[in-house]
Amino acid sequence: MSDGYLLANDQADAGERLAALAELFDPVTFRHLDRLGVGPGWSCWEVGAGGPGVATWLAARTGPGGRVLATDIDVSRLPADGPFEVRRHDVGVDPPPTGPFDLVHARLVLVHLPRRHEALAALVSVLRPGGWLVVEDADPALQPRLCPDEAGPAEALANRLRDGFRTLLVARGAELAFGRTVPRLLRTAGLRDVGADGWFPVAGPACTALERTTIGQIRAGLVEAGLATDEEIDTHLANLAGGTMDLTTAPLISAWGRTRP
Repeated sequence: MSDGYLLANDQADAGERLAALAELFDPVTFRHLDRLGVGPGWSCWEVGAGGPGVATWLAARTGPGGRVLATDIDVSRLPADGPFEVRRHDVGVDPPPTGPFDLVHARLVLVHLPRRHEALAALVSVLRPGGWLVVEDADPALQPRLCPDEAGPAEALANRLRDGFRTLLVARGAELAFGRTVPRLLRTAGLRDVGADGWFPVAGPACTALERTTIGQIRAGLVEAGLATDEEIDTHLANLAGGTMDLTTAPLISAWGRTRP
């Protein structure tokens, strides 16, 4: 496996994984963006877009008089002919695109970046007066288990593999307790009207699909690091297919704030 992002978009299971993330989290994101009043003429930057779902929603809301820029380090999952601009961009390294923006949104991005605090400052820097920043990030340390109800050997194995996943994330520079810090970081950055909430899905097909595809993407890393054997991973995948475990995700912390008008 490479030394870059652990769950890269060019891996075989990435498309299904992005679809599962969209099913789990798009309704949460859309609720927050709708409440902030995203509408015609807004200029929006979707950071680390992954797939097209959020950028497409934003384009529909902002209309022909608005602008939606979707960026990612790998834009292979973003359509070149969609209703929004697409640009390859590494928010942890590259200078921010030219603004100003009425809205900057990043979901499940900053937690993975070694230079996450510099990236956050860059997001704030391109907001127009009164512009909103929405950062939604996981907090795996807040709820570390895949199966909160560890009812038997299958759940125990699932939780041990989740421990291995967190170990790989940390080795790539992730900060597992980052999500809970975002409201404070937004206030420290000078934003106003800061608020936050959390989303914690428990059970359901999308949770299972997310776990299956995540394991597909990190399997080699788990084995190479001695965190699991191929036999254990095969057993876990068979247990997932049986559909008897209640799986969850790390809590998603959504935080928002705006610049001074």
